[in-house]
Amino acid sequence: MRFDEHFLTGALSEISLEGKNFPKDVKFSIDSRTLQKGEIFIALRGAKVDGHDAIGDALKMGAAGVFVSERKALKAVDSHLLKDRLVAVVPDTLVALVKLARIWRAQFDYPVVAITGSVGKTTAKEMVSNILNFGKKKYVASYENQNTKIGLCLNILKMRPEHEVAVFEVGISRRGEMAELVDILRPTTALITSVGHSHMEGLGSLSDIASEKRKVFIHFKQDSIGLINGDLPVLAGVGYDYPVIKFGTKTTNQIQARKIHISGDTINFVLKIYQKKYSVTLKNTHMGAVYNALAAATIGNFLNIDHEVIVNGIQVPIDVSSRFEKLKISKERGVIINDCYNASPESVKAALFALEHMDTDSKKIAVLGDMLELGVNGPFWHRQLGRILRKVSSLKHIVLVGDMVTWTKKTIPIDVSVEHVATWKDATKILEKMMDRESLVLVKGSNGMNLNKLIDYFSDKKIAEAS
Repeated sequence: MRFDEHFLTGALSEISLEGKNFPKDVKFSIDSRTLQKGEIFIALRGAKVDGHDAIGDALKMGAAGVFVSERKALKAVDSHLLKDRLVAVVPDTLVALVKLARIWRAQFDYPVVAITGSVGKTTAKEMVSNILNFGKKKYVASYENQNTKIGLCLNILKMRPEHEVAVFEVGISRRGEMAELVDILRPTTALITSVGHSHMEGLGSLSDIASEKRKVFIHFKQDSIGLINGDLPVLAGVGYDYPVIKFGTKTTNQIQARKIHISGDTINFVLKIYQKKYSVTLKNTHMGAVYNALAAATIGNFLNIDHEVIVNGIQVPIDVSSRFEKLKISKERGVIINDCYNASPESVKAALFALEHMDTDSKKIAVLGDMLELGVNGPFWHRQLGRILRKVSSLKHIVLVGDMVTWTKKTIPIDVSVEHVATWKDATKILEKMMDRESLVLVKGSNGMNLNKLIDYFSDKKIAEAS
């Protein structure tokens, strides 16, 4: 179970150890800027940056060792920095990372939960973490939204014998990716939060996306149990070779939210776990919070955690960066809602309806950027966005950012004031004029639209000059 020379040489047959000083508690990093003292730096080649160029910086930050695929990169490093370090040379550092994670995972037999879906993965995972904390369980959960192959591998390597359960977020953007990830992770159970129109360029139609998400169960046996959003026909309307537990608002689900009531800044509902009922209050107006709570409750119930503990865990307020995150606008001009981690038709609709339900005297403003990666259906979904706005009657001021939102402008209600600009910088100038009194501003758009820079500009959380 130890990460030592025996394990390393057994896992990586072509490894060459130039230094053999193994840290007692092994941890890994791929970013020299955020590396913590004692972590091992893995030099990965990216599309724009090569980690081999940062080996010296990583060692100066206190790295306990390095993995490299270029021996010549070590020659450019001060030899004193390599002294008393673990120094490993492998043919390919990414391949080595995956192999290490795969073999490390195989050592543990406690429950391993995978959470995937078009939206809600990170928040659901954080709710599960709260449940496990209330239940005083020893666990490991993936960090923030590290759900790609690299992030998954780094988090698998945090698994330890003392843990009772592991919870991992799994994200995909192209066909074939899910099978690759679960082949590494080998989850004992998995949950699909939702299926929506996101990453359509890489995944295809909604049914294609659902099919790809369902591959999270690809290694399941007849006695395995899958966890799915039962409100979605693309998940609930297909056959499985193993039992599934369904959650949602429909009465056909085993885990249900009933009597949902949104008032002020809270949602109240009755949580039904099979035949038992519990009152739940969430400090939120976003319906996504209900589904995330149901997903977390479904996982908690599967792990045989006491229902009262589950209820306590899901009611803890969750703040996940860039997911309907409320921040103060600088100069005491109100609140800005940062929901620009990503955008799909479903998530934009949910955010707008959550804004509609917010009870406030503040002026409501929405900044809506392009929804990217929708493929040939992009114009259709952007026109639909304008039609959705007809149901958000409390919203009277909209700033559209990008190219595709030109289609949205054509269908926006005539009683709503609209400004259309090309970039986030242009949007800041418009907002400066609009926010003449206390305002409530929703910012929503795909990550590629850089609306996070607008958030930094206006919020008290501003971190740097955005260029």
